[in-house]
Amino acid sequence: MSRETPRSLENDGFRALLAHDQEQTLLRSRHGTDLTPGFPELAAASAQLPYDVVLDGELVIWADGRLAFEHLTRRLNRRPATAARLAEQHPAHFVAFDLLHYGVDLTSHPYALRRAALETLFADHRLGAPWTLCPMTTDEATAREWLSWSAAGIEGCVFKRQQQPYIPGKRAGGWRKYRVRESTEAIVGAVTGSLHRPGTLLLGRLDAASRLRYVGRTTQLDAALARDIAAQLTPAGPGHPWAGRRFSTGWGTNGTLDVTLVVPELVAEISADVALDGAGRWRNLLRMLRPRSDLLPVDVPRFGQGNEPATG
Repeated sequence: MSRETPRSLENDGFRALLAHDQEQTLLRSRHGTDLTPGFPELAAASAQLPYDVVLDGELVIWADGRLAFEHLTRRLNRRPATAARLAEQHPAHFVAFDLLHYGVDLTSHPYALRRAALETLFADHRLGAPWTLCPMTTDEATAREWLSWSAAGIEGCVFKRQQQPYIPGKRAGGWRKYRVRESTEAIVGAVTGSLHRPGTLLLGRLDAASRLRYVGRTTQLDAALARDIAAQLTPAGPGHPWAGRRFSTGWGTNGTLDVTLVVPELVAEISADVALDGAGRWRNLLRMLRPRSDLLPVDVPRFGQGNEPATG
C-alpha cells in the first residue's frame, strides 16, 4: 500500500452502525441485529450528537487495562435492568471510523471527504466519552507503532483507499484488514478427521491445577504437515480430561465437531491473533506452524496466558 493510504486502528469489539435523529437512536450490528437495548448508556449519551447522522464504527469496553470483548457479549439479549447494571459496571464506547450520513447521504463520496466530515463533526460538537474518534494516519511509522499495542487488545490496522466510496458489506477493492499475529505454543488434545489424516487440531493448556483446558482450534492442515503430526499422535486411553466433552465449530456458534481424543503430549507451535475471551482462549482459528518435539506440555504457557511464549 502507498504511503498515502490511510490506516486506522482495528479494535477488539462489535462492528456497529449508529443512526440518530429526532425520534430515536438505533445501534445495529453488521448483520442487522438491533443492539440498542444492550447499550443504554450510548442511547442516553446520543443527546451529544447532531440529528440526522449515521456513523459506522465499533463498540468497545475497556476493563483491567485492555479491551474486554467478553463484557460486550454479556450485553446481548439482556433485560433492560440487567443491561443498565452492566453499563454502570463497565460502560461501553462507540469508536467512530466512518460517517455515512450527515443531513445528506455521504456513501458515494470518497473516503477522504467522509473522514474530513467526521473529524469536523467531532470538533464542532465537542464530542467526548462515550464517543471516540478512531485514530487515522497516512504515516507508516505511526501505523507500525499502533501494531505494537496488541497487549491492550488492538487487533491490527485497517487500510482504506482515499478515493473509495462506501460499499456496504464489501471489503475487496475498498479496504483491507491487517491482524497482528504472534507465535506461541499449546498442547494437542484432539483432532478432527482421523488419527491417520488429522484435519484440524484442538489445542489446550494446563491450568494452575495441571488440568488440560481447551484454548482453540487450528485451521485445516496441509497434507505434508498432517502426515508429520499423525506420526506423533497416540490414541487417548481412559481418563482423558476432555472425555465426553463437546466442541463447537467456532466461537459463539452452536454446531459441534466430530473429534478424536489423543494423549495430550505433543506440543504445537502456532500463530495466533490477539482476539481472546476473558479466560484467555482464542476466538479465531489458529495457524499450525510446526510440532515442537523439543518441548514438554509443562513448558507451554499456562491457561489464560494468551500469546506468551513457551518457557522451554
